[in-house]
Order: sequence, then structure tokens, then C-alpha cells
Amino acid sequence: MRILFVHVNFPAQFRNMAAFLGRNPANEVVFLTQEDRPDWDIPGVRKAVYASDMNTADPMGGLMGNSGNAARNAGAAMRTAVRLRSEGFVPDVICGHSGWGPTMLLQDVFPEAAFLGYFEWFYGSDSADMRFTGQPSTLKSRTSVRVNNLPIISDLLGCDLGICPTRWQLEQFPVELRSKISVVHDGVDTEFFSPDPAARMTLPGLDLSDATEIVTYATRGMEPYRGFPQFLEAAVEVVRRRPQCHVVIGGEDRTCYGSPPEPGKTWKQVLMERLQPDPERIHFVGTLPYGQYRTLLRASSVHVYLTRPFVLSWSFLEAMSCGCLLVASDTEPVREVASDGHNALLTDFHSPRAIAERIIEALEHRDSLKVVRERARQTVLDNYDLQKLLPRRLALLGEAVRRRRRGKANS
Repeated sequence: MRILFVHVNFPAQFRNMAAFLGRNPANEVVFLTQEDRPDWDIPGVRKAVYASDMNTADPMGGLMGNSGNAARNAGAAMRTAVRLRSEGFVPDVICGHSGWGPTMLLQDVFPEAAFLGYFEWFYGSDSADMRFTGQPSTLKSRTSVRVNNLPIISDLLGCDLGICPTRWQLEQFPVELRSKISVVHDGVDTEFFSPDPAARMTLPGLDLSDATEIVTYATRGMEPYRGFPQFLEAAVEVVRRRPQCHVVIGGEDRTCYGSPPEPGKTWKQVLMERLQPDPERIHFVGTLPYGQYRTLLRASSVHVYLTRPFVLSWSFLEAMSCGCLLVASDTEPVREVASDGHNALLTDFHSPRAIAERIIEALEHRDSLKVVRERARQTVLDNYDLQKLLPRRLALLGEAVRRRRRGKANS
């Protein structure tokens, strides 16, 4: 079978599917992406990189927002797809992430190919995410939400089947658009992300192997969507009250979702100036390779995960799989997986004081909360294990091909 994966980032949510299919010499697997990562290759998977011209003017003067970028991505991905076709590669199935645009025009290049869409989020001007700040919506925010959905709606209409990782995320889609979409999570490698009671916090430039209390936090970007401002304020309070406690923060100093605090500054910069965290006790370790990231989780006394009512991060489930004692935001995506006192300790996202109190509670009662760690691990083994979910995703890939072929036979 010939498979074309499509994502602006490589390999993102398709890493495990692409790796599995690439191991079979009977398959030809191509990954169409905007991100050329020479440091990361998947055996049996060929990368086709497109360059989106983000300098091209938005004909609607900025009103199109992310959809303007999506249109530019669509054009760039289409041109690369035309080249692939001219070289003889015609996929049986396209498996692509919807929302950033590169999948929008590929069915015009490959009309014979089935399309399995990955639908992560549908934007709503009155969604829980938009209401979360308590600020009234504006005309600009409402129009931005509407146009952000244009590439998603286009892919929903054109796909044979769709995948969404969680029930909460599927519920953001209008009822009338859900019929094609199945809820199947990306899956967690529970053998890799497993507990290790002997783990010690030893990372490049940081040796906390003798520390008795370590609070950890890991994020792709240090930003309000993942509660970074509230966490850092809580961390300052925790180390003030717990003289033996260290805090280790993994992630990039960037904004992935939402807006920066002001032109030319990052959220970390603004918060560091305001909070003045103790560098001897609060440690920023940057983006970590997988092995070191796992060390951070395994050596954690308490791991903190915060999110607005938005997409659930992989890191939450990976921390659970490592048997972390989790303090997490009491928000909808978390509540789909965790309940307070059962497999995590939930807290008010908005309140640094409440977050700090919950962290201190967890540190003080670590021994009696061991069962919470065990239940966290078991939750992932039962419901999010890659070995159980990968076959379901591959089955949907095959079903999309069969539906497309039946449709062609009946036309």
C-alpha cells in the first residue's frame, strides 16, 4: 500500500503509524511536511518537504488570520504533491492533520486516494475555551474563530473517515459534523513511559540526585493556555514554604497558542521580571530529548499539568504512564481522564495559591498517595496504551481505503 502522511510538523501525531507502516517493505510511505528535521528520520518513511511562503500578503488585510496561512500552506503542499505525482507516487490513502491547510487541495491532486483526516479541534466563539477567561468576545475574536474553521470544514466534507483523540475534543465539533469521526487516541508507549523508583533527577547541567522533593512541569511552550503563569507563581510559593523543594521546568520559551504578552517579549521573560524566582531552586532545563524527558517524569515527586479547556497534551498521559503523582487543572479535558483523589489531585486552574496548596499537600502525603500514582498508571494501561490503539487507527486507515473504493465502484 502507498500511504501519504501530511502534517506541518514531522512526525507529530503520525509517528507511530508511520513507523509501523514503514517497517513493511510492501508499503511505500511518504511524509509531506513543512518541517525538515534532519535529526529525526523514520526507517522506511521518505520526507517530502514543502516551503510555505508566509510573506505572501493576506488579500483580506489580516481578517483571514490562520486561514490565510492555511491557504498558503495548501498551495505549497499542493505543488509538492504535484511533483510527487510526476515522479510516480500516487497514494492509496492520505492521512493528514486538518487545520493548518496542507491537506485542503490534495484530493484534487490525488482524486483516487482515500482520505483519513485527523481532527484535533473545532473552534467555537461560545466554546468553553473562549469563555474561560471571563472576557467578552469581540467582533475580531468571533470572526477569527469562524475563519479558523474553514480548512477544517473543507477537510471534513472531503474525507472518507476522521480520527479525534479524545471525546472532549470531538464534542467541540457541531453534532451534524461528527458522524465520520471516531475517537481513537494517539496512544502512549507504556513500556517506554513506565515508572522507575530508582530514577534520579540528573540532566545536562543539573544534578538533583540528592534532592528529597522535586516538583516538575513540562510543556511545549511556556504560555497561559497551559497555565504557565499560574504555575510559576505557585512554584515560587512552594519553594518559599518547602526549604528542601526544587522545581524543574521543561519546555521552550515560546507561545504555541494564543498571543504573547507584549511585542518583543515572551511570557517567561515577563514572569521572571515580576516574580524573581530563585535560580538555585527553580530550574529551567529547556526542551529535552525523549530519554531525558522521561527521566524528568520518573524522578518527579509531584508533577503539575495545567490546561485551559483545550486540546489534551500528550505530556499528561505520559506522566500518568510513568506513575507520577499529578496535580492537574480541574478542567474538561483533564476530567475526561482523571478524577480528584482517584488518579490525580485536581485544582483550580486560575488560582496560583490553590495550585501551591495542592502541590504541598501532595508532597506532605506522598506515601499515602502512592495508590493515586498506581491508578494513574493503570488508567493509561487500560485506555491509552499504544499497543491497543495503534491497531484501531490502522483499521480506520484500511476502512477509509475500502470506502473510497466502494464509492468509486458505485459511481
